[in-house]
Amino acid sequence: MSMDTAVTLNPDELEVAPGFEHEYLQGSVPSLASDDEIRTALEKAFDYRGDVTITRKDGSVVEGYIFDRRTGATLAGSVVRVIPKDVREKLSIPYSDIARLEFTGRDTAAGKSFEAWVKKYWEKKAAGEKGIGIEPEPLEQ
Repeated sequence: MSMDTAVTLNPDELEVAPGFEHEYLQGSVPSLASDDEIRTALEKAFDYRGDVTITRKDGSVVEGYIFDRRTGATLAGSVVRVIPKDVREKLSIPYSDIARLEFTGRDTAAGKSFEAWVKKYWEKKAAGEKGIGIEPEPLEQ
């Protein structure tokens, strides 16, 4: 293409990536039978926007928010970092110490896609509402 040729872009012909499909995990208890299942479950727990409950192999239980994870070559070398629900300290728990994982807290991101907001906006507009804007919902319900 020469520098003299004008390029006209048609936005309807541009590639559009599909939106992210948010998996509903609240209340679920994933299988942790294999190393791959443990790694997959903890990746989902990291993406989850609610509290999880981790039961360690020693029987102790931690409920809180997973804010980080560090994956290593082995389960013992991989950790999740958790902010416990009722404690201010941050904990690091090796994957190899986790016996059970439960998605126990309300997922604050569930149903909050842009598409859901647009649909709600148009429903309100069609109903004649004025002053429609983006309003955050309360986190605790």
